[in-house]
Amino acid sequence: MSKWTGSWLSGPRSALEPGADSGDGTAQRWKGERLGLPRSGPGAVAGTGRRALAILVDFALSMGVAGVFTYPDLPRNWSLLAWFAITVVAVGFFGFTPGHALFGLRVARLDGAGMVGVPRAVLRTVLIFPIIPAVVWDADGRCLHDKAAGTVVIRVR
Repeated sequence: MSKWTGSWLSGPRSALEPGADSGDGTAQRWKGERLGLPRSGPGAVAGTGRRALAILVDFALSMGVAGVFTYPDLPRNWSLLAWFAITVVAVGFFGFTPGHALFGLRVARLDGAGMVGVPRAVLRTVLIFPIIPAVVWDADGRCLHDKAAGTVVIRVR
């Protein structure tokens, strides 16, 4: 058990997985290097701050949408249903949510396919809901829900 917890509690350098080198025997120099992504700029792995702000925008939008349908009562859990629907449709067909678009982010498949697709979008969204998969990430900056879906969140600007 201590080996497992040490992989994410001991800090960023210990999060390197076996084989997490850049191909020449040296340690990975930036997030996404193993995936062939650039260090910065368009196509680079998105930062945690941008991702957090994007999901907050999506949550606020979902509360507003649910509030329109439940007025004059508060939306309560209907906000979660609105968030789920908005996220699955937006990521599945377009690769980004409204919050992602606002902060210049996009969800991309690792296999290079153009669309994320609804099944992968559903898997990502279901795994975001319990929170833990969304706040545990690897040396490439990919959260557990992205690893399960074979996706990565990248910058578009």
